[in-house]
Amino acid sequence: MASEGGDADVGLCGDFMELRPDKGGVRDLVHLLWSPNVAENGAVECPAGTEIGSARRRWAVFVSLVAQMLLLRAKRPVALLGRAAEYWMNLLNENGGGVLPLLANALHGKVKMPDRASLNYRSCIGLLDTRIELDKMIKPGDSNYHAALSIMAAKLAYENEPVISSVVQNHWHMEFLGFYNCWNDYEGDYTTQAFMLADAPAPDATLAVVAFCGTKPFDTEQWCTDVDFSWYELPGAGAGCRVHGGFMKALGLQRRGGWPRDVADPTGAGDGRPFAYYAIRERLRAFLGGNPGARFAVAGHSLGGALAVLFPTVLALHGEEAVLGRLQGVYTFGQPRVGDQRLGAFMAPYLENPSRYFRFVYCNDIVPRVPYDDSTLLFKHFGTCLYFDSFYRGQGGVLRNPINHAHLITYVRFRRKSTLRRRSPTRTTSRCWRWRPSW
Repeated sequence: MASEGGDADVGLCGDFMELRPDKGGVRDLVHLLWSPNVAENGAVECPAGTEIGSARRRWAVFVSLVAQMLLLRAKRPVALLGRAAEYWMNLLNENGGGVLPLLANALHGKVKMPDRASLNYRSCIGLLDTRIELDKMIKPGDSNYHAALSIMAAKLAYENEPVISSVVQNHWHMEFLGFYNCWNDYEGDYTTQAFMLADAPAPDATLAVVAFCGTKPFDTEQWCTDVDFSWYELPGAGAGCRVHGGFMKALGLQRRGGWPRDVADPTGAGDGRPFAYYAIRERLRAFLGGNPGARFAVAGHSLGGALAVLFPTVLALHGEEAVLGRLQGVYTFGQPRVGDQRLGAFMAPYLENPSRYFRFVYCNDIVPRVPYDDSTLLFKHFGTCLYFDSFYRGQGGVLRNPINHAHLITYVRFRRKSTLRRRSPTRTTSRCWRWRPSW
C-alpha cells in the first residue's frame, strides 16, 4: 500500500518496496497477480503510484509473500517444537549422551536437568556439531588462519553468552570482549545476537573478530528474512543502489531516521535496547584505539553472514575510513544475497585489491541462492566465492544458479582435493578461486 513514511523509513531512501505478510490476506495475493498497481496492495508498502508491470516479477513477490505467511503461521508451533527438541538434546547430553544412560540415572535418582542459562546448555547447532577447539595445525600467521578462526567464531555465535565466554577464554585462550543481544526497531524484539573477541589483552592484541549469529533452525521469522524480497534504495551508495530490507533492519536500521551516523544511546545502556551496528561499532572503536597495531575481521553463517558483510557497508556509508582501513577481512559461510550489483560496485574499493571478502559456499546449500538473482529481482552476490562440493573439495570455475536453472551446472577449470586446512582464499584467489560476482 502506498506510504508517505509509515513503516518505511523516510530518512533512508526515496524508493523502496517492503513486503508485509502480516498485513496482507487472500484478497491482496489475488490482487497482486492481476494488477500491476502494487501501491494499492495491503501486503506491499511502497511509494504512491508504484507499479510492477512484469507478471513474472509480481509472481516472484507473490511466492515470497505466501512463503512468509506460511512461516509466520507456523511460528509458535515450530518454536515450541524447537524448544522441546533442544531441551531434550541437552537432557541427553547432561546424562551421558544417550537414552540408556539417562534411564540409568533416572533409576538411581540422579537425573541432571538442563539449565538454559548455564555454560553447559548448548544450541541445536552446538549439539549437532560438538567441536569447540581450534585446529592446532593452523597457527597465527598462516594464510588460512583468519578464515579458520572465523568459521569457528561463526559457529560459536549460536550459543548463549556463558558458553561463548567460556569457550573463548578457557579453550581458545583469547579475550572475550562482549556479547550483544540487539534490538530490531521494526520487529519490536531482540532478534540479533553477536559477540566480539580479541587474540590477546590490550595493548598487545593484533586481531579482533566480530561474529554474528545466523538463522536459528526453529525461528520462522528469521527464515522469513531469508525469503523476503523487500528492498530499500541506499542513496549514499550511489543512485539506484538497492539493499535487502530485512537484513538492514536486523543490523539496526532506525524506523525513524534510517542510518544516522550516531544515535543517542549506541550501547543501549539507558533503555536496554542496543542496536547491533551502533553497539558493535562503539566497542570496535574502543578496541582499535587501545590496540594501535590491531586489525579486525567480521564473520557469520547464513543470516549472520549477511549481517557480517553489511556491517562494513554501513561503516562505508558513514565515512568510517579509519575503521575500515584496519579491516582484515569479511568471512561468510552460507550467506544469502544482500543487495544488487550497484551495492557490490560501491563496496569494491573497500573489499577488493586486495580481496578481503570471502564467501564460503557448501554444495547445494539453498541459502546462498536466495533471494534470486535473475533480472526480475536483481539481487546479486559480490566478492570472492569459495565453493566446496559434497566431498568438501574446492571447485574452481563458473557456477550457474541451481535454483534458477533447476539443476546444478558447474564449469570446472581446476579441480583440487582440498579442505579449508590445506588451501587458503588469499593464496588461491588469483589461480582458481575467482568466481563471477553474479554468483
